[in-house]
Amino acid sequence: MPKTCDVVVLLSGTGSNLQALIDSTRTGDSSVRIAAVISNRADAYGLQRARDAGIDTRALDHKAFEGREAFDAALIELIDAFNPKLVVLAGFMRILSAGFVRHYQGRLLNIHPSLLPKHKGLHTHERALEAGDTEHGCSVHFVTEELDGGPLVVQAVIPVELQDSPQSLAQRVHVQEHLIYPMAVRWFAEGRLALGEQGALLDGQLLAASGHLIRN
Repeated sequence: MPKTCDVVVLLSGTGSNLQALIDSTRTGDSSVRIAAVISNRADAYGLQRARDAGIDTRALDHKAFEGREAFDAALIELIDAFNPKLVVLAGFMRILSAGFVRHYQGRLLNIHPSLLPKHKGLHTHERALEAGDTEHGCSVHFVTEELDGGPLVVQAVIPVELQDSPQSLAQRVHVQEHLIYPMAVRWFAEGRLALGEQGALLDGQLLAASGHLIRN
């Protein structure tokens, strides 16, 4: 049985990816323990999901701070009080400062609703349709100072259907997010996933630039 890996999850919204993580830890052999969930919005439904699961929660209002660096410094202090091995971004709608990212170098994961490096930023489903993409999906990556630009860990690929709307695409991508994010977190917790100098390593092997690909 691997040692337990304490994880802190950051979110700003409903927390559906958090719920997928919570559900994945309910197996008896899980090496992941969610130590705390922190939000920059006290009304984020994700905090309620955490409370319902008996997980510690904290809210830290970014509007109470003078600028990004001050907020991030307070956030680091709050996270580090839980001494996590991994910090997971699950819909945390804040651009993080370089200092924050460096502090958690190699132990900060994010999920993005596109096949990176395509469609960084927001409104990814609309942009995939406007671009006429035949494939879409989601990506788990290590966070670096480049927005949505860190080394890729795993991507789930789905076909774009003729009748797809941004809403239907989002719905199908969400299903994939809820599969690959817990998988990547488990890899990290089990010591299989790490960030090396050249990129993401799985079982000691350098992953391809696209990460581990799962086609649906």
